[in-house]
Amino acid sequence: MTYVIAEPCKNTKDAACVAVCPVDCIHPTKEEAEFEPETMLYINPEECIDCDSCVPECPVDAIFDEADLPAKWAEYKEINAKWYENR
Repeated sequence: MTYVIAEPCKNTKDAACVAVCPVDCIHPTKEEAEFEPETMLYINPEECIDCDSCVPECPVDAIFDEADLPAKWAEYKEINAKWYENR
């Protein structure tokens, strides 16, 4: 299992979740070149340890446990994973 960032993050990109992630699996960070052009943040499913630290920090309730991801945002599981494929 992993956590997934979904649609509510679009055009928000609040980085509070990045600051609390113990394994640095949420990107792009404000220091990365990809931050400005991206419309949202992404969780790396290969690195996420399911610690739940990011969930309460998200001001727009965009982070979901994979099992609890609303059906209307199901494609965000793949969107998050694909963002990391070539990195």
